[in-house]
Amino acid sequence: MRMRFLGKTGLQVSELCLGTANFGAEGVYLQSGEITQKDADYIVATALDSGLNFFNTAERYSYGRAEQFFGKALGARRKEAIIIDKINPARKPGPNDGGLSRQHIIEGCNASLKRLGTDYIDIYEMHEFDTCTPLESSLRAMDDLVSQGKVRYFGCSNFTAWQLMKGMSISEKNGWDKFVTLESMYSLCNRWLELEVIPACLEKEVALLVWSPLHGGYLTGKYRRNKPLPSGTRFNNLDDKFWPVDQEKFFNIIDELDLIAKDHQASVSQAALNYLLCKPAVDSLIIGIRTVNQLKENLKFADWKMSAAEVDRLDKLSDLPKEYPYFVYDPEYDIWVKH
Repeated sequence: MRMRFLGKTGLQVSELCLGTANFGAEGVYLQSGEITQKDADYIVATALDSGLNFFNTAERYSYGRAEQFFGKALGARRKEAIIIDKINPARKPGPNDGGLSRQHIIEGCNASLKRLGTDYIDIYEMHEFDTCTPLESSLRAMDDLVSQGKVRYFGCSNFTAWQLMKGMSISEKNGWDKFVTLESMYSLCNRWLELEVIPACLEKEVALLVWSPLHGGYLTGKYRRNKPLPSGTRFNNLDDKFWPVDQEKFFNIIDELDLIAKDHQASVSQAALNYLLCKPAVDSLIIGIRTVNQLKENLKFADWKMSAAEVDRLDKLSDLPKEYPYFVYDPEYDIWVKH
């Protein structure tokens, strides 16, 4: 397993990070398949034995069950792992059981530590931006957790570029610890981060952690042009409101991924993962799996690396629409200039 430095933290993490959203899954998280405690034990052990040292969980995942299952599965191997955990933005079931208030950040962190069975969280992230709480208050609480040793570093998830930059500015002004990570959706089917978020991460040397790098499973190679939709997957159509795709563009991408994968005796999913790891600011990809065999298959991505020419072919097929002000047409040279 290849390692990368995580932003400017000095930590080295595996290029793949194992997501735990379906550990002990309940409610909406069942769509990704339920991982029992026995399966979680085996999957986590297999990941560690394969050199993967990076794991992602959250208070929100089945309201703490995922943390409990993961913490138990990790057990005595805690020091081998770098753990991302996230504070829940959803205010339920009680009115103060969520959000980024100082109260909930402190109480939520203590509860997560207990469920995980550890005395520190490596990277503690704000799961989403909270419009009801001043960011200054949230950041001060996070900085206090670092000072207390309960959290080593903190970051954010699903933030826009302006939200990330506002947070960095507040921390710099007050001399507090700053965001070291931004966790966000990014894939060949969804490259919108390239317009503002990735430039912001590069400017502030914030590590980009990608969730859903296979676009909810679309980029696994299971979905093919003019073929029936596969059974046993989360989607029964290609118009899911959360993972929408332009079908013609999508199948062109799959066809190209298939060609590249065959040249490397690899799978479509391995090619899709390799592509993202060639992109600026990306330090690790968070993958979700249903079985240990899926984990083993994805781990093979590290056996090869995509060439610049292959990346360019995929770039052209998945390119973003040329829209102002991100692209400006220059009539003198008859070209679109990317800003």
